[in-house]
Formats: sequence, C-alpha cells, structure tokens
Amino acid sequence: MEPRFNLFDSPTAAKIAKRFYNAALPLEQSTLPKSLQELVELRVGQINGCGFCVDAHTKEAAAAGETALRLNLVAVWRHSTVFTKAERAALALAEEGTRLGDRGVADETWAEVRKHYDDDQVGALVCLIALINAATRMNVIVHNFGGSYEPGMFAALSD
Repeated sequence: MEPRFNLFDSPTAAKIAKRFYNAALPLEQSTLPKSLQELVELRVGQINGCGFCVDAHTKEAAAAGETALRLNLVAVWRHSTVFTKAERAALALAEEGTRLGDRGVADETWAEVRKHYDDDQVGALVCLIALINAATRMNVIVHNFGGSYEPGMFAALSD
C-alpha cells in the first residue's frame, strides 16, 4: 500500500509541514504531561481513522512510559478503570473537539476540563486537539498508512 502523495515532495506542502511541526513544539515545553498528550493524539487518530497517527502516537506514548494496557483501552476509555478523572476530562474534550459537527464541546465537558487543568494546560489541550485533527486529516487524505513510524522521526523538521 502506497500513499497517494508525499507531502514532502511538494515545496509548498513541505514548508507548511515544517511550520506545522514547529508550531507544535511549545506543547513539549508545556506542563501538560507528555503521556497525556500522546493519549489525546492517539484518541483523535482513532476517531479520524488515521493509521499513521495511531501508529505514531501509540509508539510515542509507549516511549513516554505508557503501558500496553492503557494504550489498548484508549478507544474504550469510558468503559475502563485505568484513566484518572483528569485524563477522562481531556479524552472527552478530544472526542468532542474532534466531532464538532455532532454537538460541539458540551458545557459539562468544559467544566470538567477546567476543574483539572490550569489556564496554560487548557490552552495546550485546545491547541493540541486542533493540531492533531489537522494532521490526521492530511494523512488520511493522502493515505499515509500506519506501520512505519519510528519515535522521533520528525525531529529533523525542527528549526
């Protein structure tokens, strides 16, 4: 299975991909835990059917110390006992922020997020969810399949 198109072969798309990667770098310096960021990105990848993102964020989460049990239960987090209330709030925000056409983000979900995260972490979560949704869409459009990701493989895009 081959991708339809390599975005890095397009000068314009390659410039945007590099800027896109660098736009996400401040998230690494945020106080939002790396493992939580990966769980959120994994859940968005699952919802949007992005094999590349599921592959990438499963591997990055494992590298950040996530267990196989928790990674296997992300897709059914509402029906599992391994996530904290704070993680559940972030996963709910990720789902509702991804499925905006369904009803948007519920006031109850927003209130739960505000209960567990400070202003900077809320800002980081909102930006993370928006960025991963854009990334999943690009990958699904061009058929970037999962299976070949290696942790840290995009670090060369850093300015």
